[in-house]
Amino acid sequence: MQTLRRFYGFSFVFTLICLGLGAWYGWASTGTIRGTASMLWIIAVLSVLEISLSFDNAVVNASVLKNMDKVWQRRFLTWGIAFAVFGMRVVFPLAIVAIAAGLGPMETIDLSLNDPREYERIVSSAHVGIAGFGGAFLAMVGLKFFFDREKDIHWIAKIEEWLSRFAALPAAEIALLLLVLWGISTLLDPAEALTFLIAGILGLVTFIAVEGINTILELHEEKKRLAGAVVKSGLGGFLYLNVLDASFSFDGVIGAFALSNNMIVIALGLSIGAMFVRSMTIHLVEKGTLAQYRFLENGAFWAIIVLGGIMLASAKFHIPETITGLIGAALIGLSLWWSVRHNKIHPEKANLPHG
Repeated sequence: MQTLRRFYGFSFVFTLICLGLGAWYGWASTGTIRGTASMLWIIAVLSVLEISLSFDNAVVNASVLKNMDKVWQRRFLTWGIAFAVFGMRVVFPLAIVAIAAGLGPMETIDLSLNDPREYERIVSSAHVGIAGFGGAFLAMVGLKFFFDREKDIHWIAKIEEWLSRFAALPAAEIALLLLVLWGISTLLDPAEALTFLIAGILGLVTFIAVEGINTILELHEEKKRLAGAVVKSGLGGFLYLNVLDASFSFDGVIGAFALSNNMIVIALGLSIGAMFVRSMTIHLVEKGTLAQYRFLENGAFWAIIVLGGIMLASAKFHIPETITGLIGAALIGLSLWWSVRHNKIHPEKANLPHG
C-alpha cells in the first residue's frame, strides 16, 4: 500500500480531478444523470486502454531514464508531463484540424466543441500521414536497439544475434525501414502513397536528428569530464523521450475516436492514462526493475517494433487497438516470465547490470 501511495498517489488524485471535471462537463452539456454517467464511463475506458497500450512506453522510458542524472529525470517526469498531457492529448488533434481545414485556433476549438463529427472526420483524414511519421519513428527506436554490435543480452536469441551481427553494415536498419515504407506505399493510392512516404521519411529524419543531437551533447559532456568538470546534462535524452512519447500517443489519440468524438472527453481519458504511464516509469526506474528482469527491456523493444509496424500497416489496413495492446502485452508478459525463469535457473546472475 505504501508503494502504491508513493508511486501512484498523484496519479490517483489526478484521476479524481479529471473525473470531477468530466462529471461537471457531462452535467453542463447533457443536463441528465444518464448522459453524465455515459461520459464518465467513456473517460474511464479511455484511461484504461491508454494504460494497457502504453506499458511498453513506460519500460522504454525507464531504459533511457536510468542512464540520465537525477536532475534531468525530474525534468522529464515534471515538464514532460505537460507536453504529454496537454500537448499531445489536446493541442495535437487541434493542430491537425487547424492545418487540414485551414482554420484559426479559436475556429478549431469551436469546431471541436460544436461539430464533433466534422472534427473527427478531419482528424481521421490525417491518419495516413500520422501512421507514416509515428510508425517510422517507433520502428527506428526498436530496430536501433537490436541493430547493436555491443548488445550482449539476447531474448529471442537466434533473431537478436542475427540482427546484432547485421549492425556491422552501416545504416542497415534505415535501409530496412525504407524498404518497408516503399512496400506499403505501393498498396496505397498515389496521393496517399506520397503523403505516407513523405511522413515516413520525416519520421526517420526526426529520429536521426534527435539521435544526432544526443550524440553531440554526449561528446560535449565527455570533453567536460576529461577536463575534470562535473556534468549534469541530459538534454538529448529529454528530447528523445518527449518525441518518443509523442509517437506512442499518435495511435491512441486517433483510436480514441472509436469511443467518442468529443475533444474534452478524449483529452480527460487519455490524460489519466498518460499520468499513470509516468508513474509506472518512476516505479520502474527507482525500483531497478529492468536490472531485476533480464529480458524485460528486450520484450518492450519488440513490442515497439510491432507497434511501429502496425502503425505503418494501418495506413492501408484497419487494425483494432485491442490487437495492438494484446500483442504488446503478450510480448512483455513473455519476456517477464522468461526473466523470472532465467533468475531461478541462474540465481547468481540475478540483479546484475546488463546491456
